[in-house]
Amino acid sequence: MTNGSLPKIGVVGVGRMGAGIALRLRDCGYTIAAVYDVYAPSAEAVAKETGAAICTELAKVTAHSDVVITVVTDDKAQRAIFAETGDSLLVGASGKMFVNCATVSPAAHIEAIDRAERAGAHAVEALMASSIPQAREGTLYLMIGGDKAVFDRLEPMLAKMSKSLRYIGPKGTAAQVKALVNMVMNINTAGLAEGLGIGDALGLDLTMLREVFSQTGANSRVLETDGVDMQNREHDVYFSGAHAAKDSHIAIDLGKGAGLDVPVAEASAAQFDKMVRLGIGELDKSGVAELTFKSRALTHK
Repeated sequence: MTNGSLPKIGVVGVGRMGAGIALRLRDCGYTIAAVYDVYAPSAEAVAKETGAAICTELAKVTAHSDVVITVVTDDKAQRAIFAETGDSLLVGASGKMFVNCATVSPAAHIEAIDRAERAGAHAVEALMASSIPQAREGTLYLMIGGDKAVFDRLEPMLAKMSKSLRYIGPKGTAAQVKALVNMVMNINTAGLAEGLGIGDALGLDLTMLREVFSQTGANSRVLETDGVDMQNREHDVYFSGAHAAKDSHIAIDLGKGAGLDVPVAEASAAQFDKMVRLGIGELDKSGVAELTFKSRALTHK
């Protein structure tokens, strides 16, 4: 796979992240041959910009493409697109390559790779530790799991999607690392929301408090990305509370599977679960602050 003969790309799941990846690769000279999304307007919007065929059958995405990038929501969706019967990306998949970018469980990633290999195809997991602007700009932090030889073949394309491209190891390992990244991020987010909430209840100037946090051991990447949003109640979604809940539970399951207690992860997951339960799970994860500020209506629910 060389720049002299670029593969045709299909994308399954063209929400904000998948759309950003499709447009980025289009800008880099790749043909976006096919798109598929259960939400038809998303597929239509990306197809209009890229000239891709809108597919209503997964098998047709595979037929149009050399490489299929998948960005789906959860384990159930991942297993469905790689179903071994019925309409599936695996129909006619011999010789094709799959790049699975969704944050789903390591088991679901391993299962998808195994199914692809049984169909004569190749697959890797490519986990994204970045957000929507980085997908569009090609500056994702990408963590790859799977056969190193398959990664090597895909590396030229993956490099166009990322500023930091890291091969983690065998199938499932990148998904493990991504789950832990998001677990720690979510813990930091919930902790920051409580710190700012307490500061607000004490009548402290929150701008001053954030500045002090940034210059001390309270500093974190989350402070930079979410602190102002928590203070100003600006929760435009980049990474939703519902996704934070899902990803935290993936990591908790990994910890429990290893025989560990993870009380801090469980406490932060409970906050994001509460966002979902109260109907604000589609806010950005910074919306967890709605649960921690005394002056806000959801604090006592």
